Amino acid sequence: MNFLYLNSNEMGHGDPSLGKKLMVAFLLELAKSDTEIHMVGCLNSAITFTTAEGDALEALRLLEHKGARIATCGTCLDYHGLRDSLLIGEAGNMAQAVSLLTTADRIIRPN
Repeated sequence: MNFLYLNSNEMGHGDPSLGKKLMVAFLLELAKSDTEIHMVGCLNSAITFTTAEGDALEALRLLEHKGARIATCGTCLDYHGLRDSLLIGEAGNMAQAVSLLTTADRIIRPN
């Protein structure tokens, strides 16, 4: 099982605007690729990908259309008051995150 673990809305360290642009580009390219993603987990600032319209959400919709399940950290959603703003997938929990991180065959973490 391939698990895409997103714990930031930025890729790399440095300029935040560039980091966000790089992450969106990565997600779009991944969604267009032949790489099979079974599960996507969004935590911390990556919850913006599932709660706001934009290119990242479109990439996640493509992955979902190809069969990926998408879960967003419920604690993170509650912390930011965004649980009712979830646009794709489901609210997940830490037990799911632990299970996925410890059992996935492959973890893709673009940081």
